[in-house]
Amino acid sequence: MSVRSEARPAVTRDGDRIAFMLLRTVFTVAPILFGLDKFVRVLTSDWERYLAPWMDDIIPGDATTAMAIVGVVEIAAGVLVAFLPRLGGLVVAAWLAGIIVSLVSVGGYLDIALRDFGLLVGALALSFLAAGRGYGWLRRRG
Repeated sequence: MSVRSEARPAVTRDGDRIAFMLLRTVFTVAPILFGLDKFVRVLTSDWERYLAPWMDDIIPGDATTAMAIVGVVEIAAGVLVAFLPRLGGLVVAAWLAGIIVSLVSVGGYLDIALRDFGLLVGALALSFLAAGRGYGWLRRRG
């Protein structure tokens, strides 16, 4: 009687690697592009409409300045995902939670909030996959 190895099949390891690379790519590129668009305004000319008034009140400057700050944070989050995907995935998930709160507070954007919730789950999946692969912050132990 032979003892089976606890190693995962190669197909599963390849699937994990592909899923990790897809998520890492999307969560690197998308935040950077969304962040850059806060300055060039190709995707929408009015990012400020998504900002809850109470959030605008606590962010320094006017709504346009707030969106510029948001853009810089989004670019930084994308770069963080590229280099430290476990930590970056958590940062992007937290950032998306803030966006969801803003969208629900503004009202009329529940469809976008729901889509962003799906992205939040994807960002968490990236972080978990990165932890399992030993990439980035707090590598898997054991």
